[in-house]
Amino acid sequence: MEKITLNIIGMHCVSCAKTIESALKKAQGITDAQVNFALEKAYVEFDQDKITSGALIGLVEKAGYKAYLAQGASDREKELRDREVRSLKIRFIMALILSSILMYVCMGHCLGLSVPRIIVENMALAQFLLASAVLICGFQFFKGGFLAVVRGRSANMDTLVALGVGSAYLYSLAVSTRNWIGGSLSCGGQLYYEVAAFVLTFIMLGKYLEALTKRKTSQAIRRLWSFRPDKVTVLRGQGEIEISLEELSVGEIVVIKPGGRVPVDGKVIEGASSVDESIITGESIPVEKNIGDTVIAGSINKSGTFKFKAVRVGKETTLAKIIKLVEEAQSSKAPVQELADKIAAYFVPAVLLIALASFSIWFLLGKGFLFALTVFITVLIIACPCTLGLAVPTAVIAATAKAAENGIIIKDASSLQLAREIKVVAFDKTGTLTIGKPAVTDIISYISDDKEVLRLAGSLEKASEHILAEVLLNSARSQGVSLTEVKNFESIPGKGVRGLIDNRQALLGNRRLMEDNKIDLQKAQEDLARLESEGKTVMFIAKDNQLSGLIAVRDTLKEFSRAVVDKLKSMGKEVIMITGDNRRTAEAIAKELGIAKVLAEVLPQDKQEEIKKLQAQGLKTAFVGDGINDAPAITQADLGIAIGSGIDVALEAGDIILIKDDLRDVVMAIDLSHYAMKKIKQNLFFAFFYNSLGIPIAAGILYPFFGFLLNPMIAGAAMTCSSLSVVTNSLLMRRYKRNI
Repeated sequence: MEKITLNIIGMHCVSCAKTIESALKKAQGITDAQVNFALEKAYVEFDQDKITSGALIGLVEKAGYKAYLAQGASDREKELRDREVRSLKIRFIMALILSSILMYVCMGHCLGLSVPRIIVENMALAQFLLASAVLICGFQFFKGGFLAVVRGRSANMDTLVALGVGSAYLYSLAVSTRNWIGGSLSCGGQLYYEVAAFVLTFIMLGKYLEALTKRKTSQAIRRLWSFRPDKVTVLRGQGEIEISLEELSVGEIVVIKPGGRVPVDGKVIEGASSVDESIITGESIPVEKNIGDTVIAGSINKSGTFKFKAVRVGKETTLAKIIKLVEEAQSSKAPVQELADKIAAYFVPAVLLIALASFSIWFLLGKGFLFALTVFITVLIIACPCTLGLAVPTAVIAATAKAAENGIIIKDASSLQLAREIKVVAFDKTGTLTIGKPAVTDIISYISDDKEVLRLAGSLEKASEHILAEVLLNSARSQGVSLTEVKNFESIPGKGVRGLIDNRQALLGNRRLMEDNKIDLQKAQEDLARLESEGKTVMFIAKDNQLSGLIAVRDTLKEFSRAVVDKLKSMGKEVIMITGDNRRTAEAIAKELGIAKVLAEVLPQDKQEEIKKLQAQGLKTAFVGDGINDAPAITQADLGIAIGSGIDVALEAGDIILIKDDLRDVVMAIDLSHYAMKKIKQNLFFAFFYNSLGIPIAAGILYPFFGFLLNPMIAGAAMTCSSLSVVTNSLLMRRYKRNI
């Protein structure tokens, strides 16, 4: 299966998106299609053996819209979006000038203003010409409405506008024709030309302002792409040459000078510098880079010159993967959007029925054709499916963009919505709540001396990949302990290691490993209790089935661990710790952090089961881990949060990825979810309240009581304000700031 993204031009409301989506899904070979009105994109999964990308574009164009293949944040996309905004601006200004002249022509003589005699004598013709020119400026609405019905066999916002404006215009034309044939018409009479012109002008203003604000919501992606340089300096042959970024291959040596941007991911091989990685991590403090360190595409070299070997280029760079994740999140639909989508699907047909019913009722009640026509036009004009279509996706786009700016990648809209529903936040200990770089604090020997215990432990760990291996090896080296070759080495997950040292069986690990091998731990009980009460992790060393000694290590809490736990608790979340460490040590760490519930001595593969137990109690659970050993638990959790794990692992496991190793981002991700859902609810309220209030008023519900009938021109202005209120409310999320 192939997946592609199409940029769509010409959508005016959520009904347009539904029309395109329906046209795509009906075609053979397409397995899935989603159209995002706010982003103006279609995401299509299809069988390339049955249908081509060119045919997909053809399906969209047959439905009445323009489409082209998206290529990241290409210059073409930006050019076309800018061109669309310019076109809307020019057409609106022309329509406004013409409508203003029309209003002067129509009302000036009646208000005592000076109007040329020739215009007064040919009033209907003058209004007809001016109104026709305005309709030409807004011709896309009539074209879109016609094509939606003829090709898509559905109605959209363009259909409502075309019917409303067209009814006023055609009625006026009919009256004008009658007067041209039968006599002159003075001072406006029963003509609706100015209504048709000004309503269309207001709608064009709304579309122009909407295009401007929607362009702002998608700027985050284009901004990320802009951090890639177009040109790259590489070493080839005997010197440096400049090539385009697309020509750069894996393995080439790239030269970065002060102020330059890192074009791709790589490893420093010469020189040193400080690099600003804020575009990726959100962290403003530059990071020192030396030989062997990794540099990330998009970061900025602040000081010295260095050279690095390109490791990942193109779509494989961290920056490209982050952009892909953000794009996918912005294109996804939150569960709450299902309600808006269901209503939107029936919205336009319902409005048409209400408009026709209103016309019929008032006409039958004897209010006359003009009164009934005014009601009909006003109902069509004030109805706004755009607000329903923009309410959720604009907030999702703004929230995911804000998160990405701060080094938080929310992988889909469902995760954004779910984060606010979390009741339990479970943390891994090592590398998550703690730094993950413990140091040896105590060596207790029950044999000859401490160095012998360290020799046995260091020799066994020399072949191990456990997180504590490097700690023991560094301790052995610092004390000048010579290590011995180990034979028959074996790693026992969750317990420890064993092997032959001096042709004798040696063990290094936790209590469970000792008990499995029937090692007597009685003489270590007092030391063990003391060390574990101090929050230290204790490893047992045994040789020839006899306990040789203990080695205690202590990890350091991360800077904001306690503050994060306190903040989550204040937000009403239950915080627990799940760790493979022994209970005493785990409880000592938990006590420092203020965590009441601890699940200790849990093997990596069993953490998933502990999450299941919490879920079985009906608790929505988030698990925060490093994304490597914790991947099963992260995947099992309702909300998996991978912290400081690197993009590759997180792609597979986490629903939310915290790129920088900062626990405060856990709080920010959950708090941002609360804020985004608040905005979505506000947007949906605006949409439903506006339409549920505006349509009945337009239908004349207030007329029997107060004699008030809504003017179609005011209805057009109100429709414009409704869409802008939703988009603007979402854009206010750009002001969001972390609260910890």
